[in-house]
Amino acid sequence: MNKPFVPSAVEGHSDPCLDFARHEWTEECLALYIHWPFCVSKCPYCDFNSHVRSQIDQDEWRAALLADLAHEARLLSGRKLTSIFFGGGTPSLMEPATVAALIEASSKHWDAADDIEITLEANPNSVESARFADLAAAGVNRLSLGLQSFDDDALGFLGRAHSATEGLEALEIAQKHFGRVSFDLIYALPGDTEANWSSTLDRALSLGTTHLSLYQLTIEPGTRFASMVAKHEFDPLDADAAAELFELTQGRTAAAGLPAYEISNHAAPGHESRHNLTYWRYGDYAGIGPGAHGRRLGSRTLRHRKPENFVSALSRNGHGIAEEAPLTAREAADEALVMGLRLAEGIDVDALEQRFGVPLIDRRAAERLAASGHLSRDANLLSTTPAGRLVLNRILAEIAV
Repeated sequence: MNKPFVPSAVEGHSDPCLDFARHEWTEECLALYIHWPFCVSKCPYCDFNSHVRSQIDQDEWRAALLADLAHEARLLSGRKLTSIFFGGGTPSLMEPATVAALIEASSKHWDAADDIEITLEANPNSVESARFADLAAAGVNRLSLGLQSFDDDALGFLGRAHSATEGLEALEIAQKHFGRVSFDLIYALPGDTEANWSSTLDRALSLGTTHLSLYQLTIEPGTRFASMVAKHEFDPLDADAAAELFELTQGRTAAAGLPAYEISNHAAPGHESRHNLTYWRYGDYAGIGPGAHGRRLGSRTLRHRKPENFVSALSRNGHGIAEEAPLTAREAADEALVMGLRLAEGIDVDALEQRFGVPLIDRRAAERLAASGHLSRDANLLSTTPAGRLVLNRILAEIAV
């Protein structure tokens, strides 16, 4: 079994990809994101790049993703690969042979870390859970399961294609095959109360996983839920009630030994998502597949979103990139600030200012917010307090320069 990743925030351990002298990701390390854009159906809350197709040619898509991967590898030789994340869409619809081929190719393109984390997102229906053993054999060592709720009515509202019973059965199967399992839940649905969300948390914390992703329902533009709200078909939960549920979540998970290491992600020490920490600590990652974002070599990349356009671009250009542009120092600094303050560990302001060569924050504004209890200063680190995480967007608007 692969050794679990231990992030820098855990006392007594170190992160080989984090340079403590500058509190930044070292240039040697690289994460890889692979996007599988297909789903059985489109959930009404989802604004991710997902597409429903009646038929999927697995051989064609395996070849396409391998070719897109090879393009990134040519640009990023000599890196150490620390994580692979299969996201979507619904990556558990991929044939295990496709997953295995991509993992094998990645290990040939780059030197893989001994403790490489390989995550795959999965839906908990019976067809996909039947593939879990083969996905583990293919090299996946961490599964992220989209349970979303333990209540059938809530699952119906969310447009999920599985029942609560199927979800729990899939979780049990996953825990037999993967050393690390996380699952997602969505809360702050219309009508949610502290009592029913507390009961859900009781159940979630009793299921034996060491990582939970707990997301408040957000009405994203362009989704079916956004249209329904505009037509007054339902009203989102009141913001004050949602804030109370957020505070309840932070307290309950911390007491259970799975504190929030990021606004919506909770883990036992040493079980944080290594791949997602790369994003939030502003490390380099390559993104392949339709709609995938990447950030490497000082540039941002975006692949074509529509699967057919992605394949056409790949045939023409040898890659699926739709947009590629260098990040200015100001853009990079702003992104690092936004990402870093999502983390409980915070950011090293001085180190990031040295890294990008521009001011990062308005220090007087930061002092005011520290005095009001929304920010915390610990040595060189600046972080949000629990009260600050409730209003992070407002804090960023005040301190960004």
